[in-house]
Amino acid sequence: MSEESSLLPRDTAEDGKTLRLLWPQWQGAPEYMVAQLTSGIPLHQARRGYSTGTTVLQAILPAHRGPTATVPVTMNDEGTQHQNGVDAKEAVLRQLYAALRLIDRADAERILTLGGECSVSVAPFASLAAKYGDDLAIVWVDSHPDVGTPASEYPGYHAMAVSALVGHGDADILKLLPAAIPGSRIALAGLHVWTDDDFPNIAKWGISSFSPDDLRESTQPLLHWLSTTGCSRVAIHLDVDVVDSNEEVFGLGAEPDGLTSSQVRRVIADIQGVADVVGLTIAEYIPRQVMAVQRLLNDLPLTRRFS
Repeated sequence: MSEESSLLPRDTAEDGKTLRLLWPQWQGAPEYMVAQLTSGIPLHQARRGYSTGTTVLQAILPAHRGPTATVPVTMNDEGTQHQNGVDAKEAVLRQLYAALRLIDRADAERILTLGGECSVSVAPFASLAAKYGDDLAIVWVDSHPDVGTPASEYPGYHAMAVSALVGHGDADILKLLPAAIPGSRIALAGLHVWTDDDFPNIAKWGISSFSPDDLRESTQPLLHWLSTTGCSRVAIHLDVDVVDSNEEVFGLGAEPDGLTSSQVRRVIADIQGVADVVGLTIAEYIPRQVMAVQRLLNDLPLTRRFS
């Protein structure tokens, strides 16, 4: 390594080994749930708000010097039918397969995923688990546990992401994944909202969980858990709805009494201080103000797109 590159922050110096994966998947959130949580936004636009969020995230982050790949996501309603307990299963499977191929081709050491709803972590984290084996732990920073299955009352695949990583869920999805992660190496950080039918899966699968109150003053409880895994590498999932909605509503729904944005930053910085962060996903961002501007500008003179 040259003297100049050795002075760069680790993430910048190793950009060439980091894949930036853009995955604007929106199909994991069922239509009825999006309709309930985005009143005032036309449903067609609201459902695809995750795609808009991906574009905004890519625009506001520093330019990436390494490989960047975009998962092809269908923007029409093709493949969004409910099948075997999973909404939009056909689209989810097709896009999961495409993401895994892109990741495999890049053969990167680290993956930054910009999504999309929560299920966009499944492919990169399963791929990192295949690469690093027993040396990878996952910290799922989210208000929700995402431990649903096709047997759950709620059919949205974005609420089944952790289940898929542990190896539970739809058989067609699971057979695509290159690896599963034992629940003992997964921690839920910021968890304070759940459904009663799925909550028992956390204990059943050996997953650890930390409420916002557990982490408000210190990250130490989570860091202690991480030390018990023996892992030197971590993949972090950040669902932006973990941020207290009394401060800001970033995600699909408003979840009060979560972590503050400064607490989220501290938790992630503390993890980075003791482990090699090889995966980071930023998910569930719904940029409502940007979508309002889209509606304002829709079909104005000289703005229309012609094929």
